Amino acid sequence: MRTVPVVALGDQYVFAQNLEDVAEFVGLQGTGHIPLPPEVLIVRWVKVLRTVQRQIRQMPEARMGERVIDNRDRSIRLMGHHVFRIAEAYLETVVDGVEYATQLANEPPAEGKCVTGDEIAAYGEGLIRRLQSWWAGLPDKSCRGKVQTFFGPQPASMLFERSTWHCAQHARQLAAVLERFGIEPQARLTREDLAGLPLPEGLWE
Repeated sequence: MRTVPVVALGDQYVFAQNLEDVAEFVGLQGTGHIPLPPEVLIVRWVKVLRTVQRQIRQMPEARMGERVIDNRDRSIRLMGHHVFRIAEAYLETVVDGVEYATQLANEPPAEGKCVTGDEIAAYGEGLIRRLQSWWAGLPDKSCRGKVQTFFGPQPASMLFERSTWHCAQHARQLAAVLERFGIEPQARLTREDLAGLPLPEGLWE
C-alpha cells in the first residue's frame, strides 16, 4: 500500500480512490452514482478552471505565501498552481501514457515560476487551451479506454471526472479564502456548476 485511503478486509485490500472499486470489494452492486458524460464534464472543467483564474488574480500578492488552511502546509500560491497542475497531470496520463499518481498532480512550479496570481492564471490559460485542443481532437469522446494509475488501470472517464471535481473542490476553497480576507470573489461556482459531481460534503475534506 503506497497511499491512503485504503479499505481492507482481512489480508485483502483495495485503494479507495475509485468508490466503484470499493463497492465491488465489499460486495455491493455499485455506488448508485451516475457519472456525468464526458461532453458535459469538459464544459464544467473549463468553467472551473476559468473560475480559479479569476480567483487567483484577486489574491493579494503579499498573502500568496500564507497557508490556505492553518492545519495544512500548502500556500495559496501552491494551491492555485496545483489546480492547473491537476489538468496537466491528466493530459500527461491520457496523452503521454504517464502513470497517474498523487505526486504527479502535486508537482510544484519550478523555482521562480508562478509566483503571482497573474503568472498562475497565465499558466492556467495554457492548460485550458491544451485541454480544449485535446478534447477537440479526441476520436473517441466516450473516454472508455483505460489509463494507468497508481490504483490500477482505470477508465479515462473516471480520471476525467475525478480531475474535474478535484479542481472544483479547490475552487470552492479558494473562494472561502478570499472571503476570509474580506474580498468578494469575482467568480464562484454555482450549485448548477457542481451538480452531478461527486464532491465531498465538507469544504476542507
